[in-house]
Amino acid sequence: MAAGPKPRPQFDEPLTSVEICAGAGGQASGLHNAGFDHLALVEWDEHAVATLKANVKSWPGWDKSKIDALQPSDVKDFLDSSEFKKIMESGRRVDLLAGGVPCPPFSLAGRRLGADDERDLFPDMLKIVDKLRPRAIMIENVRGILEPPHVFIDYRRQIVNELHELGYRVPLIDKNWTVEKQNMEMRRVWRRIDAKDFSVPQLRPRAILVAIHEDVPHGSDFAWPIRARGDVTSVFKALRASMERRFKKYSLLNEDGIKAAPGERRGKDVLRDWLRDAQRAEGGSSEGVAPTLVGGSRKHGGADLGPSRAKRAWALMGVDGNGVANDEEHCDPKRDLFRPAGPMLTVEQAAIIQGFSPEWKFQGKKTAKYRQVGNAFPPPVAEAVGRAIAAVLRPQEHVDLLEDYLMEAEVSAEVPEFSQLAIPVDSTFTVEPSREHRSGDLVSTRG
Repeated sequence: MAAGPKPRPQFDEPLTSVEICAGAGGQASGLHNAGFDHLALVEWDEHAVATLKANVKSWPGWDKSKIDALQPSDVKDFLDSSEFKKIMESGRRVDLLAGGVPCPPFSLAGRRLGADDERDLFPDMLKIVDKLRPRAIMIENVRGILEPPHVFIDYRRQIVNELHELGYRVPLIDKNWTVEKQNMEMRRVWRRIDAKDFSVPQLRPRAILVAIHEDVPHGSDFAWPIRARGDVTSVFKALRASMERRFKKYSLLNEDGIKAAPGERRGKDVLRDWLRDAQRAEGGSSEGVAPTLVGGSRKHGGADLGPSRAKRAWALMGVDGNGVANDEEHCDPKRDLFRPAGPMLTVEQAAIIQGFSPEWKFQGKKTAKYRQVGNAFPPPVAEAVGRAIAAVLRPQEHVDLLEDYLMEAEVSAEVPEFSQLAIPVDSTFTVEPSREHRSGDLVSTRG
């Protein structure tokens, strides 16, 4: 496990941020921990908004009136909102625009329609960038937008080139370059990061786009954090205390919650088996790290821990992934704990796997809460990238901000460049997008 929460940076002049597609606050809480003060949080899901309202009370600027004003809203409407008007009238330039734009347009489950998917909000993000001109941008999405490189290379090129036109220090990509060369150039600003490298007990590879505006002084160029210093955090280490707490009441009881008869499985027996399986997984190829949690959508049924392959991986760690357990105070021992494959996880435990602080409280019923957790961006990853951005905007704090991370410059001499994205590219492959993604299809930067 990580040594513990790092102190939140305090700057002489606060760093400000606006977050779109904020969800239940995974990215927002990570950026808060990196030292950013949020001026606005934009989210349309009512349960996620309720979670944000319940957790931001101690954040700078979030008094009762501002919390009460936080209501479900569409990113497409942000430029017409009172929040945007106040930000522009303040005369203070926003330091960071952040957000996790919807994943389905670029995921296998969402049929990878990209720009042809009505849920694609990259064009709206670019419109906000055009009006707001933040000093930095951080946008998160599923790795499917990057891998394999040829699938969305045209679309990514248009986004990066639009940002270049808007004055951001991003490469200008030539469409006549090979797919491999385009992809390599874009890796400077858009790459995959795996949550497990940042003390999160879960794989969860994500695509992150970072762009710094050209008028930010070059005193400290942006460098990618490669991983947190310290050991990998396993499911065993992350969940041991909460598992022992869940089973404590049932130590000598059976699945019906009564004293076990001779030969019946007791809670202590089930816990022993979980401890054995989870600890054994630490020595395997996965290092005891969980597969990626899947949040699903409102269109799907009850919550579980993912597809069949993920459930098999969970079973090796002594966890039944076919559902989500009730909260501890409403535990049904037969359903939640005494399952043949092992106990199911509670929402609280899923949040631990996602890297949330135990103090972050999710709102809504169990399935709604789990979907918020499963769809979130792990806060420790957001914090790591956020601190790297803050180090550019506050270069005098560079050393203190990044002391807990191994940075790109430290490993460039010993690790092949961006090895986690070294995917073979067939140079003979002919890109055949469903339609031509022209600059005008995204957003006009004129007028």
